[in-house]
Amino acid sequence: MDLFEYVKNNNQNKTSPLASRMRPKSLEEMVGQQHIIGENKMLYRAIKADKLSSVIFYGPPGSGKTSLAKVIADTSNCIFCQINATSAGKKDMEDVIKEAKSNLGMYGKRTILFIDEIHRFNKGQQDYLLPYVEDGTVIMIGATTENPYFEVNSALISRSTIFELKELTKSEVKVLILRALNDKEKGLGAYNPVMDEDAIDFLSDVANGDARTALNALELAVLTTNMDKEGKIHVTLEVIEDCIQQRNPRYDKDGDNHYDTISAFIKSMRGSDPDAVVYYLARMLEAGESIEFIARRIVICAAEDVGLADPEALNVAVSCSRAVRELGMPEARIPLAMAALYIAKAPKSNAAYVAIDKALGYVREHKPYQIPAYLKDAHYKGAAQLGHGIGYKYPHDFPGHYVEQQYLPDEVKDVRFFDEE
Repeated sequence: MDLFEYVKNNNQNKTSPLASRMRPKSLEEMVGQQHIIGENKMLYRAIKADKLSSVIFYGPPGSGKTSLAKVIADTSNCIFCQINATSAGKKDMEDVIKEAKSNLGMYGKRTILFIDEIHRFNKGQQDYLLPYVEDGTVIMIGATTENPYFEVNSALISRSTIFELKELTKSEVKVLILRALNDKEKGLGAYNPVMDEDAIDFLSDVANGDARTALNALELAVLTTNMDKEGKIHVTLEVIEDCIQQRNPRYDKDGDNHYDTISAFIKSMRGSDPDAVVYYLARMLEAGESIEFIARRIVICAAEDVGLADPEALNVAVSCSRAVRELGMPEARIPLAMAALYIAKAPKSNAAYVAIDKALGYVREHKPYQIPAYLKDAHYKGAAQLGHGIGYKYPHDFPGHYVEQQYLPDEVKDVRFFDEE
């Protein structure tokens, strides 16, 4: 890096958005995603040993896909190159591959190619990458918010390991907010911000697991609030509500809070009261409650409280969940109302909910008993010698496609988990 590049990068660090400045430099600084980068996890070990192979990071916005790629860039001895699939063309890719070949041939250094929003590449662009991923010219890191099994071609997937990143929890978002408030070098600590606890709690919740959303709102709040007489910037709940353009979901003057209202909404669906359902739904929407949050609760209610009495209810609820993500407000109010009212008017059964919880309780309290030999997999050579599959009665060979047969282990055969009543 020459002097001009150094000055450019230094200035960018100071002027770039807070979410960019606060990106972690090491795995230890990463917040969340411990299911894939926790100590001794496979990805953790591969990054630490600098032995990463091609991977695809799949997860919702703000979950840390780019941050994880940057950590790899900062800790690897490989050359790191980044392109965005929304703007990169074939010429950009050709230049990257040409330079990667040169670096590998002249210096023995491999290139990590980070492709943000890889699902935006068309089939031809993805096919172009394939031989260079396969022969190791580049180590590909793809990042996508879309399911890669649908959006990335199968040949590229077969040569990569897919890691799913989860939405950050409220407590994890809170860690990032506090870190940004206190960091005087990269964060907002130099402004002496003081943030009320209810404002921190609200922002952690309303960000819906998106770190970028939380940090962007926090930066806006601090930079647009005047210092008080003590030289501090006081960030209140009202300031955060204004910056993120969502009101605190406390739904009336009597103090019914977020959890009370969603509880009343769910119980009204369960209790088959359509008027109460739309009333509580309207209160949540008017207060700026997350439409995705409401949709998730409708899906849960469809499975738990309607269940087998009307299996179509779950299809309606899942379709609603997808629709609200595509539509946004104000149109999302219509599929939300439609799904919630369908649940309210549908017959009810919690048999599936009771059955699986009863079975889980039994499994946790008892050892795993032997599966009857005739039910074991018999689709491989040598299975018959082990007695697997022998004696199994294929129901379709019998009248009415049914035959009496024991499916449970002997020790469990008299236990009943499912009650049709």
